[in-house]
Amino acid sequence: MKNAVPKRKKRSRNILIIAVLVLVVYIAGNAVSICTYSVRDERCVADVVIVLGAATYHDGVSPVYRERLNHGIVLYSQGYVKKIIVTGGFAEGNDWSDAYAAKLYLISQGISEEDILMEEQSTITQENLENSQKLMAALGYQSAIIVSDPLHMKRAMLLAKDMGMEAYSSPTETTMYRSLKTKVPFLARELFYYIGYKWYRIFI
Repeated sequence: MKNAVPKRKKRSRNILIIAVLVLVVYIAGNAVSICTYSVRDERCVADVVIVLGAATYHDGVSPVYRERLNHGIVLYSQGYVKKIIVTGGFAEGNDWSDAYAAKLYLISQGISEEDILMEEQSTITQENLENSQKLMAALGYQSAIIVSDPLHMKRAMLLAKDMGMEAYSSPTETTMYRSLKTKVPFLARELFYYIGYKWYRIFI
């Protein structure tokens, strides 16, 4: 009987070690998947480009949003799409929506106002896409190129797929997340939301 207790403790410890190792491998695998997907560019002729929202300030779009919009401009200028959907609702303290600030920026860069569509109700990525899809359906558009920062694309495309959207990934080539100091926190955040959404979708 005396030997039984140490054996049970050893077995429990081994199970715990295995569980931790499995968790580490699972998290690392998802991190690799996000990083690998971040370089995939599927740009092709589509109806619209959806530029996923980011912060804006009282005097315009943030550097992160600006670079996403610049990539949308490239796709538009190269003839891949004829319309640009800008996304983002009203942040606390702002007089206008993120989408409207993005629209003003696009106009300042020479984009025709009639080719800019606004989605102004969203606060998160899923709402960016859901509301953009509704806007597309109302106007008879079916396909979209989705633009965001590279490490954001894996989750964004999974969300789009689950919505049944015909979507193609095109990460911005001029992301503001370049250094390890900025990339690591962004990747950690994406890991949290990506894994959380993968588990959430199992139960819905």
